[in-house]
Amino acid sequence: MPNLPGGFELVIILVIILLLFGAKRLPEMARSIGKSSGEFKKGLAEGTDNDAKPSDDAKTEPPAEKKTD
Repeated sequence: MPNLPGGFELVIILVIILLLFGAKRLPEMARSIGKSSGEFKKGLAEGTDNDAKPSDDAKTEPPAEKKTD
């Protein structure tokens, strides 16, 4: 099992992040991360839906080729 940071280490990391970015910027960053993860999940769901359901174009046969002599 990997060594994950414990409670005290997480507090230190959060304090450093707060000092680097400031209190005003943190909610904006969290909001943008939430939106981007939502878009990512939406994209994954659309990708799996497209894989599971064949499109109507796949059901139709290609048009017959014209012979030119």
